[in-house]
Amino acid sequence: MRKIDFLFVSILAIALVGCNAYSANNESTEIAPADNKTFSAYWYQGKAELSRYELEQVRYGEIHNGNAVMVFVTEDFRTDLQVKLESGARDKATPILKLNLLKKFPTGIYDYSMMTSVFQPLDQEAYPHALKVSTSSQEWCGQTFTQLNLRDDNYVLSGYSYFESEGDQDIQLSATWLEDEFWTMIRTAPENLPEGELKVIPGTQFSRLKHVPFRVETAQCSVSDFKDSGYPGEKLKVFKVNYPTLKRELSIVFESEFPHRIAGWEDRHSSGWGAGAKMLTTKAVRTHEIMEPYWSQNSNSDSGKRKELGL
Repeated sequence: MRKIDFLFVSILAIALVGCNAYSANNESTEIAPADNKTFSAYWYQGKAELSRYELEQVRYGEIHNGNAVMVFVTEDFRTDLQVKLESGARDKATPILKLNLLKKFPTGIYDYSMMTSVFQPLDQEAYPHALKVSTSSQEWCGQTFTQLNLRDDNYVLSGYSYFESEGDQDIQLSATWLEDEFWTMIRTAPENLPEGELKVIPGTQFSRLKHVPFRVETAQCSVSDFKDSGYPGEKLKVFKVNYPTLKRELSIVFESEFPHRIAGWEDRHSSGWGAGAKMLTTKAVRTHEIMEPYWSQNSNSDSGKRKELGL
């Protein structure tokens, strides 16, 4: 059973990190470990953490070069509607760490653009799992959208796809570990990452790209020191999620010391069709990182920030 020593702290309201003019002037109630002023100073400074990764993405039995960007930011989240708080209903909200993970890569003549959003409560004693995950994927053939909402003891999944075999979906999955929430857990409480044989719902981006059904899988999870090279940072650890049935292993490399930045990841699985399918590895390595209030940097004069981020 997971434990987290998160205590509620009454702190003067801090300017909410948001994505529009209204939210930039909104306020956020902070929840953080009572003895961890460093946590508050980092995540409640009115900025988002932006990281760019050199991406080698597996698709169609080949490796395609591209970019990945991780955006981590705190905000208040309504637990009833499961949307960002933009009103005065603070009694219905809880502070979260939000991840927006974006990938862009070309496949031959056409491009892929994918984005996953994870909404992870900071008070993991009251909310042990992410409340919401949404993923969209766009490429020249069409687009897909997937959303999971935690309702009582189930994740309610809504899916939309241009593929006939997938179409519109409305299903329920038992509330268990989400692969997508492991990324945000690393940033908030890596000591609580689960280990051993577990029931896990695979990542939504992986499921969409592989066109496998959304379902609970058995996975073997572990945390260990990362002893290889090729990733930035010091005192690195690696969190591995191995799916025997899927013949897939995801490895997330992160810094053991706060703020537990993600140095990169590897995702090894088969790609291609029939006898031509082969085991390949998607790999991402962090190259740039900045802290910025990006939601207010939307004019042409702000475009230079993209160079700082390696884009």
